[in-house]
Amino acid sequence: MQRKNKKRAKSKGLGDTVEKVTKATGIKKVVHWIAGEDCGCEERKEKLNKLFPYRQPKCLTEDEHQFITGLKDVVILNMEQQVKLVQTYNRIFDARKKTTRCTPCVKSMIQELQKIADQYEAPETP
Repeated sequence: MQRKNKKRAKSKGLGDTVEKVTKATGIKKVVHWIAGEDCGCEERKEKLNKLFPYRQPKCLTEDEHQFITGLKDVVILNMEQQVKLVQTYNRIFDARKKTTRCTPCVKSMIQELQKIADQYEAPETP
């Protein structure tokens, strides 16, 4: 049996993940067979997505992108750079991080932001 290449939608939250698991295991078919098509699954899925959303990063501004890509060769951040790093991180990930002296914490923020920055492509030149 050949499997079709379907592009899977990214889960917005826990509700989408639960739906995928119940569909893959056959539980969803059993529930629909017992309770009918209107079993309340869709409402539960939406409620779980709202209660437990997955982190959806926002887009970088051009200034933020330049700042993040400029940090690749920086070994130590000065206070101004760290403040901008934390502000950018908090905006992109809707987080509440604060400036810190914890080197692994700072490196982690930089790495996460660089993953986002790497997703942007340079404009093609004719």
